[in-house]
Amino acid sequence: MGIKVLVVDDSSFFRRRVSEIVASDADLEVIGTANNGAEAVKLAQELKPQVITMDIEMPVMDGITAVREIMAKCPTPILMFSSLTHDGARATLEALEAGALDFLPKRFEDIATNKDAAILLLQQRVKALGRRRLFRAAIPRVKPTTTTPVKAAASPERTTASSSVPKRASGKRYKLLLIGTSTGGPVALQRILTKIPADYPHPIVLIQHMPAAFTPAFATRLNGLCAIEVKEAQNGESLRAGCAYLAPGGMQMMLERGGTHGRIKVLAGNADMNYKPCVDITFASASKLVGGDALAVVLTGMGADGREGARMLKAAGATIWAQDEASCVVYGMPQAVANAGLSSYSIPLDDMAEAIIRESGRG
Repeated sequence: MGIKVLVVDDSSFFRRRVSEIVASDADLEVIGTANNGAEAVKLAQELKPQVITMDIEMPVMDGITAVREIMAKCPTPILMFSSLTHDGARATLEALEAGALDFLPKRFEDIATNKDAAILLLQQRVKALGRRRLFRAAIPRVKPTTTTPVKAAASPERTTASSSVPKRASGKRYKLLLIGTSTGGPVALQRILTKIPADYPHPIVLIQHMPAAFTPAFATRLNGLCAIEVKEAQNGESLRAGCAYLAPGGMQMMLERGGTHGRIKVLAGNADMNYKPCVDITFASASKLVGGDALAVVLTGMGADGREGARMLKAAGATIWAQDEASCVVYGMPQAVANAGLSSYSIPLDDMAEAIIRESGRG
């Protein structure tokens, strides 16, 4: 039997199209469809799918409300479909905060350059979510009023035997913190960055696989929740300590010399690149800017982006950490780094912020 999928959308055409794509993969099985959020909640409880694909704008009950209801009553991995607009980005981020694990553009021409690639990507995303046990802990929603990091509540699914957490700071001095991530990254970044104090001593560079329409809204959301400043990176701006720079979606971000801590260079990059932004590209440029004086963290995500950039950083003497398998939505990118022998620790998400703060000399 394949991974059981419930398809939810108020458009009969889109329900049928997604169902056809899902069912065409031998590892997937469509066990039901729903045309609004209320029906989705009911069928989720009755059919117990392993993955749900969910539209946002629907009658009777919208997708975000449906996500909250499902996560409260029968937690299930949910893949959202969203329009590539500012409003669509905000709604998708709300859905992720409500409990959805991943998202894709609703127009298939926005997913990939050709139809076959778009179909394959959708199938891969559904299978990746279906193979993971669900974990979810409360996400901080209030902007911190102090610089004291708050310890997160333990998530239902904790560490595995391979997980490890540095018990004390290494004593190494750093100039830069880099974090690369993909599937599951928006929630993971929020859970980490909301615990970073306002006087964090280094610039923070964030590379999240995300469309161009989404990164401004994501940076604005994080900035409203975090004690540090979070912004979408701009070409030519100088890095500042205590500020997090989110790589613009659809572009490549590199770091170069200039100012006290370095300068950001944003460019289109090669059209054939799989990821825009690409973790490897930013990590590689950081290895040339600060050498070994970087702490680089690879979080949840499909694929192996970040491995080769981490290899260059490691060769220069930098410290590399990975998120542990149990707390990842998709253990792809961190696994690639860990299996290559590049990461010194595989750290549970709930422990990552505390470890970063301590290693940076703030603990």
